[in-house]
Amino acid sequence: MTAGAIRVLIADDQMMVREGFSVLLNAMPGIEVVGEAVNGRQAVERVREVAPDVVLMDIRMPELNGIDATREIVAADSAAKVLVLTTFDLDEYVYQALRAGASGFLLKDASARQLADGVRVVAAGEALLAPSVTRRLITEFTQLSGTYRPSAVARSAYGELTERETEVLVLIAQGLSNLEIADRLVVAESTVKTHVSRVLVKLGLRDRTQAAVFAYEARLVTPG
Repeated sequence: MTAGAIRVLIADDQMMVREGFSVLLNAMPGIEVVGEAVNGRQAVERVREVAPDVVLMDIRMPELNGIDATREIVAADSAAKVLVLTTFDLDEYVYQALRAGASGFLLKDASARQLADGVRVVAAGEALLAPSVTRRLITEFTQLSGTYRPSAVARSAYGELTERETEVLVLIAQGLSNLEIADRLVVAESTVKTHVSRVLVKLGLRDRTQAAVFAYEARLVTPG
């Protein structure tokens, strides 16, 4: 075991995919694959056993799909962040997986460096969506969440956000990083990190991806 390395669990029903990702990630500095799972049910169990920092989760798996497995992992209050891998640039289950608590998406044809960078980004608590997914996901939110309304608790919590915190929430939903938000608002990046933390705490959200979901569902951001 490498001290301080990001611990990764790979969940995919295809052995070649698991072995390929395992070889690629273990060759990257600061990353170590600590386990594999062949289906969603095993992924949930392995998360409890090996306590990974990041789970690379395939969506379509037997016994328990990646969406339901993600939901169970998040519901168990696991510290593991889920990075969903998809074959298509806009999988029909993207929205469902984000609402289940996934921290981001990567395409399965991502390069070794993109895969490693994705793991590092998600492990650090940032949201990760492939650019092609991000652009089209906005439309998907509108189509799939037309009847959704934030809960009374969420609406009440949203009312507690300051004007600047609301501004930061909108920029998060637009896909900006902390540094980009800092540049936009002309403040220090550390200040943005503080605002982001307060937004997450006030809204009771797990990470930036859930904050983006909340912003779209609350109609703070609309397709333009």
